[in-house]
Amino acid sequence: MASSGLAYPDRFYAAAAYAGFGAGGATSSAAISRFQNDVALLLYGLHQQATVGPCNVPKPRAWNPVEQSKWTSWHGLGSMPSAEAMRLFVKILEEEDPGWYSRVPEFNPEPVVDIQMHKPKDEPQSVPTSTNGTSIPEPKIISENGSSVETQDKDVILEGLSTVSSHDEWTPLSVSGLRPKPRYEHGATVLQNKMYIFGGNHNGRYLSDLQALDLKSLTWSKVDAKLQAESADSTKTTQIAPCAGHSLISWGNKFLSIAGHTKDPSEGITVKEFDPHTCTWSVVKTYGKPPFSRGGQTVTLVGTTLVLFGGEDAKRCLLNDLHILDLETMTWDDVDAIGTPPSPRSDHAAACHADRYLLIFGGGSHATCFNDLHVLDLQTMEWSRPKQQGLTPSPRAGHAGATVGENWYIVGGGNNKSGVSETLVLNMSTLTWSVVSTVEGRVPLASEGMTLVHSNYNGYDYLISFGGYNGRYSNEVYTLKLSLKSDSQSTIKEETVSDTTSRVIEPEAEISQDGKIREIAMDSADSDLNNRNDEAGEQLLADLKAQKEELEATLSREQLQTVQLKEDIAQAETRNAEVTKELQAVRGQLASEQSRCFKLEVDVAELRQKLQSMDALEKEVELLRRQKAASEQAALDANQRQSSGGMWGWLAGSPPPAV
Repeated sequence: MASSGLAYPDRFYAAAAYAGFGAGGATSSAAISRFQNDVALLLYGLHQQATVGPCNVPKPRAWNPVEQSKWTSWHGLGSMPSAEAMRLFVKILEEEDPGWYSRVPEFNPEPVVDIQMHKPKDEPQSVPTSTNGTSIPEPKIISENGSSVETQDKDVILEGLSTVSSHDEWTPLSVSGLRPKPRYEHGATVLQNKMYIFGGNHNGRYLSDLQALDLKSLTWSKVDAKLQAESADSTKTTQIAPCAGHSLISWGNKFLSIAGHTKDPSEGITVKEFDPHTCTWSVVKTYGKPPFSRGGQTVTLVGTTLVLFGGEDAKRCLLNDLHILDLETMTWDDVDAIGTPPSPRSDHAAACHADRYLLIFGGGSHATCFNDLHVLDLQTMEWSRPKQQGLTPSPRAGHAGATVGENWYIVGGGNNKSGVSETLVLNMSTLTWSVVSTVEGRVPLASEGMTLVHSNYNGYDYLISFGGYNGRYSNEVYTLKLSLKSDSQSTIKEETVSDTTSRVIEPEAEISQDGKIREIAMDSADSDLNNRNDEAGEQLLADLKAQKEELEATLSREQLQTVQLKEDIAQAETRNAEVTKELQAVRGQLASEQSRCFKLEVDVAELRQKLQSMDALEKEVELLRRQKAASEQAALDANQRQSSGGMWGWLAGSPPPAV
């Protein structure tokens, strides 16, 4: 039978024999020597995982870098199932040497001899059996002439997300059932192997439907959910209000819907709870002072609390406040953090690392998109802007994020011009950015308002996206299967870097005549190099300790300065309060003086009126005096004329007037 038509596990055994891991001791000459060291180590680890199982062998001693590298490659695969290890082994071989089929014309399955790692004599050799909790059938271990042989009863049955074979590539899912209406700014979460979609925005109208995608059958179904009446005595149910820009969080066997834009917004944030068993929504009674209603915020689950940041209120006012909801007591707490917080924004992304650090990335204001990264230490409640490594992400808003272990994946978003096409990942331990995948064209993955959830299905991690808007509304479902090859290689690198006292030297390997991997002998110069590496490691440790002490001293000084600044602020506030009291007293005095001045002005006005009246009277009196004087003068003149006329008449002989 031609090797290209072989089925598993025979196809794996043929590939292993070609690569130099031979069956029954027979190997293909000089095959593995053509591979690079990292590829050879990965093939070795996958071969061990497929034929022996997860690595439970003790880590080799530090002075043996060759065995350390091989152990690290195998150990980094974790609990990967044997069947997947076989398929990944063949896939890597095909990528490195696509023509290997033609050079293996015939293949007869034979028992596989395990390539044992060289261990010190005082360490026992243990060969663990493969154990995993997945639904993939386990290979049977049988004994044949003292060697281990693995067989498989039947092919692996793939269903649901397991049908996705490619890694680190977005794949549209072929789903059945009635698809939900296209939308964006909806909420999504995974609960009990189902992805729930609630609400959203379509053509400017808010939605209230609840949809579920079964991740086993990849079938959509609409959930006929009702809203339980708030009164405990009432059994009536009503429809839940449409909303968009809310957050959906799984908690126990239920999930919560927090905040969001509604047609008739309330003053404070509303928390709703959905019970899948009863298909009923209920409004959760919370205590404390709830935050103002908003949409476009982030809500992050940290232990038994929810941390809410930012968003946009009903009046389109951007926010950067911080609130915490205790899920055990359902009590809101308004948090005042120190340091410089992110600027007000909405449609950003948030994640939690190590149940202590809250990370905020991107988002937008009314005219600007951001690409900044902020970290809040939830123990000290202090904001910081950490130094990042790797590429610099482009500004974006409306993107979606999901965490898998220490990795934070960012998908989609827009920058006021176009959708963002690359899928980013941030290692939250090292704060290193890298690109996982890039899509081309106008696809839903390069849009705003989409959702991204993480699901672990049959032992593998998947990212699942739904919806979004990039000029048109989408209801497509895409998934990305995370690469196990990349995870194993990154594990090797992390363990190599962390081992500062003994740096691993990549082995050079070649195939000997009997087909086993042998190491190139290390001469005295290599031993000297190892000694120098040990000395360098010790020096590095000493330098790190010195830097740590210096940083601790700097931190102490900064803390003392912070305490001093707080005291100065307290004193300034006290002085400010005293000055404020004095100012209020002076203002009171000024008010009384102003009242007196106003009264005096009124009195002066009255006196002026009286003076004007007296002037008029004086004029009248003067006029009367003149009239009186004139009358008296006229009377006097008349008397004088009388007296004068009588004397002249007597002189003229006229008789005097009769008396």
